[in-house]
Amino acid sequence: MIDGKRVEIEQGATIAAALAVCGGRAYGTRVSVTGEPRAPMCGMGVCQECRVSVDGRMHVLACQTLCRDGQIVQTTRPR
Repeated sequence: MIDGKRVEIEQGATIAAALAVCGGRAYGTRVSVTGEPRAPMCGMGVCQECRVSVDGRMHVLACQTLCRDGQIVQTTRPR
């Protein structure tokens, strides 16, 4: 689940890929200090723009973390 929404994704996909499959506003992971939406950029963990909470653990890099059944992913972007 991403922000309470059930997401179907291929086995071996990253959380960042699942965010992209969601499309639209769901692709964003957080907002900047000025309120601008942020989303994964580099795809290799350097930019840190893909940080999400996974099963209560904060600051997990979505581009470096594989999806698994039952995972609860929470972005910090406004709903």
